[in-house]
Amino acid sequence: MADSKLTLDDARLYIDGQWLDRSSAAQIAVVNPSTEQVAGHVAAGSSADVDLAVAAARRAFETFSNSTVEERLALLGRILALLEERAELFAQAIVTEMGAAVSFARASHVPYAIAHVRVQMEVLQRYTFLNNEDGTALAKEPIGVCALITPWNWPLYQITAKVAPAIAAGCTVVLKPSELSPYSAQLFAQVMHDAGVPAGVFNLVGGTGEVVGAALASHPDVDMISITGSTRAGVLVAQAAAVTVKRVVQELGGKSPNVFLDDADFENGVAKGVLAGMRNVGQSCSAPTRMLVPASRLAEVEALALAAAASIAVGDPSDEKTAMGPIANAAQFARVQAMIAAGMEEGAKLLCGGLGRPAGLTHGFFAQPTVFSNVTPGMRIAQEEIFGPVLVIMPYRDEAEAIAMANDTVYGLGAHLQSSDLDRARRVAGRIRAGQVNINYPTWNGHAPFGGYKRSGNGREYGVHGLEEYLETKAIIGY
Repeated sequence: MADSKLTLDDARLYIDGQWLDRSSAAQIAVVNPSTEQVAGHVAAGSSADVDLAVAAARRAFETFSNSTVEERLALLGRILALLEERAELFAQAIVTEMGAAVSFARASHVPYAIAHVRVQMEVLQRYTFLNNEDGTALAKEPIGVCALITPWNWPLYQITAKVAPAIAAGCTVVLKPSELSPYSAQLFAQVMHDAGVPAGVFNLVGGTGEVVGAALASHPDVDMISITGSTRAGVLVAQAAAVTVKRVVQELGGKSPNVFLDDADFENGVAKGVLAGMRNVGQSCSAPTRMLVPASRLAEVEALALAAAASIAVGDPSDEKTAMGPIANAAQFARVQAMIAAGMEEGAKLLCGGLGRPAGLTHGFFAQPTVFSNVTPGMRIAQEEIFGPVLVIMPYRDEAEAIAMANDTVYGLGAHLQSSDLDRARRVAGRIRAGQVNINYPTWNGHAPFGGYKRSGNGREYGVHGLEEYLETKAIIGY
């Protein structure tokens, strides 16, 4: 693969430091969601390919686990430089494979992905792998061979969020990206190769979850598995992994609240909340898609939300003026349409949007930015993850009910909270059962741990907490 060109038909896997041709194996079609046409094909890896990759990673671990911090920092630095150099190539790949608006791919998908590498370098520079206190040493050691399963909605971002800390820790890796948006991973494997990663330290086996994901989860020579995906997929991986007692880190579904206390800045905050909920076409597990507002302010919130949703330009993702491209794939488009229909059937108030494509778009998996109001906690659209540009507005009576509604879900990944009283906001944040709470729309922080309570998963990613998921703790007594 040329480093300056996106290859749409790429039937190769990257194992043990080299590209392996799998053009004679089964191929998976990659559909461009803007056109609904096949853009290209990638190879469907097999369980035998997984065995090859895991064996290569196991061999490489013996040496790489003993590499120095300086050596790993240098490798991460080369990876970082190549990602920055090829940023536009990755942005174009993300437009093709999942339909992200090119402006959003350039502003968020790619730079935030690159930031994960930079953050892990910062963490590694100051991390202490051995602490000795009163004759007992605590050693932090790489856990081993790590299987990394990444999703289609943030394809490059989730790769670097896992690969960077694994490399920083001294682990070796087998990556299984989503077969629905695989091009970012193919380009990333080339970056790893060109950065001089030692053979076997990084391996890429594309394919389906049913074949490649299942083989990795149950593999006896895989020490740890990290998956970002649906709660259903996370459960299946954990069940398969349990037999070999490997560590399982899961970043799964969400139904995140955005709680507006009565002293919030509604004029600015509601519009920001709509855009946050529909960011990445609503295809983010932490998207704040439940807007909880005082009942007395409901009419005002509805008017502000309607205006914000109407301002979103939906269309061709390659057009720099486009704010929102299509849903990333056919199955998810069908899911979003079904959930919009469910909201209408359940009697929620449809403020804007609804079923079908936006006016003027005759093909592609485009959905209308949709806002429901007067949504009650028992409705499906209040409980189930929709994963599309659908926001629900839920009125509450008082602060106690707002907190109860915020926590009334099987998920607990993220939450947003709006208030002009910081002390009050801190107190309420402490009562929200979620792994990350954002007060008044703070800037993204790559060092802040990310992960969920309840059915949103186990473990944490990003920053030092992300690094430590790839480490074992050894106590040496009498050191």
